[in-house]
Amino acid sequence: MFKKQYYLLGAILIVLLLAFGSCKSKFEKLKASNDYAKKYKEAIRLYNKKSYSKALELFDVLVARYRGQEQAEDLYYYYAYTNYRLHDYTSARYHFKSFADTYPNSSRAEECRFMGAYCYYLDSPIFSLDQSNTLSAIDALQLFINLYPKSERVAEAGKLIQNLRDKLEEKSYANAKLYLTIGDFQAAVISFGNSLRDYPDTKYAEEMEFLTIKAQYLYSKKSAEFLQEDRFTLAITDADQFRDKYPNSKYLSDVAVLKKDSERGITQAKEILAEAVTDQRLARKIAKKDTVKSQPPSEKGNNDQKIPN
Repeated sequence: MFKKQYYLLGAILIVLLLAFGSCKSKFEKLKASNDYAKKYKEAIRLYNKKSYSKALELFDVLVARYRGQEQAEDLYYYYAYTNYRLHDYTSARYHFKSFADTYPNSSRAEECRFMGAYCYYLDSPIFSLDQSNTLSAIDALQLFINLYPKSERVAEAGKLIQNLRDKLEEKSYANAKLYLTIGDFQAAVISFGNSLRDYPDTKYAEEMEFLTIKAQYLYSKKSAEFLQEDRFTLAITDADQFRDKYPNSKYLSDVAVLKKDSERGITQAKEILAEAVTDQRLARKIAKKDTVKSQPPSEKGNNDQKIPN
């Protein structure tokens, strides 16, 4: 009895394997054939059936075969979307853009221009990684808005741009804090300044202005004594401006301490410099101090921020 069941199960498996092999062979035969009309029909059927991988294999052949012919526009449209459905956003954005450039008068040109930009958006990585695709996505979406200012998709494009800018803002903020964490205080001061300039409406403004004071104080403290007065003075000025701008800030007590310590730092620096006038060994030691480091770039590529004195 058990043997009969095994034989029956084996026969079923053989039938299924043969059926599967037959289907596969049928597709491969069609793919290798010269019946392009049938290939076209099958590619569309597979696409609508969401068999995108097989559809792409046929579209790869058909797009090249029908280039310059009447069917080319429809084929290229499906081809771009097939790549998109397969989450190959790099290929999809190229083909969507190419469609819009090749068929600017097509009723689908606007849609494809938007989709090309949207694929850049989908390829934008988390804020901690390289943001080249994020910048490209912003450019592509802005181009779409410029080309189709009356499009129903403009509002959505604007929202996507804001999402991308928020990501760049987050990266800029995180990078500036990282400089402070690793003790590169000069770079931190510059980076906080760049970030506040690039994103004046940032939700991190109050915190970054406080951290700028902290970084400026620590940078001044590590400087040679003959540079400390000017640098501590900058920290004091920033502290006064912060107090006026944020009278109810939770950072006020910390800012007051940093201001007081900066004033004390100026006094101590003057005393040491006065002593160095008659102590050559101390004078040489002071002269060897050097806190100058490389200037960190702005997240937006603007490098015109000056290194503080």
